[in-house]
Amino acid sequence: RLETLSEGKTLRESKGDVAWAARAFEYWAGLADKVEGETIPVPPKRLNYTLREPLGVTVHIVPWNYPIALAARSLAPAIAAGNTVVMKPSEITPLSAIMLGDLALKAGIPKGVVNIVTGSGAEVGGALVSDSQVDGIVFTGSAETGTQVMESAAKNVTRVLLELGGKNPHIVFPDADLAKAAKSVREGIFTNAGQMCWAGSRAFIHESVYDAFVKDLVAKTRTIKIGPGTDETSEMGPLASKSRQDVVLGFVKDGLEEGATLLCGGKKPSDPRLQKGNFVEPTVFENVNGKMKIGCDEIFGPVLGITKFKTLDEVVAMANETDYGLYGGVWTSNLKVAHELAARLQVGGLAVNEYLVTFPQTPFGGYKDSGIGHENGIRSIEFYTRTKNVSINLS
Repeated sequence: RLETLSEGKTLRESKGDVAWAARAFEYWAGLADKVEGETIPVPPKRLNYTLREPLGVTVHIVPWNYPIALAARSLAPAIAAGNTVVMKPSEITPLSAIMLGDLALKAGIPKGVVNIVTGSGAEVGGALVSDSQVDGIVFTGSAETGTQVMESAAKNVTRVLLELGGKNPHIVFPDADLAKAAKSVREGIFTNAGQMCWAGSRAFIHESVYDAFVKDLVAKTRTIKIGPGTDETSEMGPLASKSRQDVVLGFVKDGLEEGATLLCGGKKPSDPRLQKGNFVEPTVFENVNGKMKIGCDEIFGPVLGITKFKTLDEVVAMANETDYGLYGGVWTSNLKVAHELAARLQVGGLAVNEYLVTFPQTPFGGYKDSGIGHENGIRSIEFYTRTKNVSINLS
């Protein structure tokens, strides 16, 4: 409930986020005593091995869209590897991080190991990422801010792990289960009011099923119930802030001016009870291309752009026509097509016949402007540790 009050998402979504955070701590707790070095074969009369040591002090800049889940995603492995953590939540949504710090103390983690620092990104975040005493920086947010974090870190040669934006393609072939695909496309963009780095904000639909698919998609999109996150019947909550509402509505205006066709939404809801909230109706455009702002920029809101395609080569080219490369979805019953797209799409993660799927044990990271490095998965422990090589002459 605290997550919903802070960010605005529905209670159903918040419950899912809290459950995911719990699984992350469970997963990384099991790896705490398995951070191992290795013995390396070398010429005779020598012993050569490696040690994995904690990195030291790690700074974690956590965004406002998934406060508890993304805090847990980096906090848990950092602690498991033996580091001291300084976490700065977004000034928009600090409540769950503050509670997480309190829970860490109650769980027996020594004072000073987990430190929660609140404040603005420019002032507090800027000071943290430019501090020479910091050994590693984990940042999740926009590509623009991520670049600034890299510039600050470079001055101290501090390693960074960046998970940045996305303009993710959702591709539907005619041999797919079209009813499930339509449901997935809707959920892939309207979950959390589209405020997700991995939102499926671009849908590419094969021309042979395009008209029927889009008609069904739009009809069901119109039925999504908008309301306060605390209302158990709400299917989509508000945007996190008034400024975010203004940005999203600005993109809608851009789409109309650039020639895209608005099929539904695109405005504040007419319900008088919602007028004071930061709501935007679920919005669907068609005739969108990669040159339009709504076709290439990350909107971070409930706005879907739909494009028709004819061939596999054509859709690969259109899907890759973006500076981002975080995530993607493919709907097909043809595994040959699925595997070919898995190889050719420039994304760090791909879901086939599903979407919005990640686990603490599966790597998550992006190509191109979507970031550097990977969260989740056993190999991500490498970011939070140093490798020391030891060579001993036994002669």
